[in-house]
Amino acid sequence: MIRGLFITGTDTGVGKTVVAAGLLRRLRAGGLDAVPMKPVQTGGAPGPAGLHAPDLETCLHAAALRVDAEEYARMCPYLYEPACSPHLAGRLAGSAPDVGGIVEAAEALAARHDALIVEGAGGVLVPINERDTMLDVMKALTLPVVLVARGGLGTINHTLLSVRAVREAHLRLLGVVVTDAAAGERDFVRGDNPAAIEQFGEVKVLCDVPHIPQLDGAEPPEEAWRQLDRHLAGMGEILGSLAP
Repeated sequence: MIRGLFITGTDTGVGKTVVAAGLLRRLRAGGLDAVPMKPVQTGGAPGPAGLHAPDLETCLHAAALRVDAEEYARMCPYLYEPACSPHLAGRLAGSAPDVGGIVEAAEALAARHDALIVEGAGGVLVPINERDTMLDVMKALTLPVVLVARGGLGTINHTLLSVRAVREAHLRLLGVVVTDAAAGERDFVRGDNPAAIEQFGEVKVLCDVPHIPQLDGAEPPEEAWRQLDRHLAGMGEILGSLAP
């Protein structure tokens, strides 16, 4: 059985990685052996040992985790250099992500750890190959879902459509985390958006996370993670339910 959470988003660049890293830290601080998983990473960064996955690296750094190459490959079974949709990256590489391969890697991780924090790529319906979308991955893993949404203008429509897609797939949607992934003034529109999402989506906004500039770097300082942790306090009950 795979225990954990699937962190999806309304789009790319909405703050999924930061939220995933913050939740991972909270779980591990509570004594749970939780580990991150980024099933598909595009925009991989070249290094001396080959490509590495920036989103996965952020989570590992946040939780002060070191893993060997075999474990790293399970955490990110599909890694591509081009920063584009997974289906296109796979097409260019001649080998696309496979839902079965992702499930196999997740099961291998779940056999060794208490819980997984799985972060999707892009939004709910981003294609991963010529047939499947990220939603198919979510359905195959059957994990409870947290939807990350940007806070500004336009988010209501994107979020409600994503909420509908997750529910129509008969997945358990725990709620929405609204974030300010980029700096910007919190005007009257931004102030009303979380309430509108709750009202029209009939969904709970679990947390509202402001922009934390220090989290924009490759290896944010500890104080930035502690600041994020305070804004994720509303997730305490959900994370507590993951204990064996």
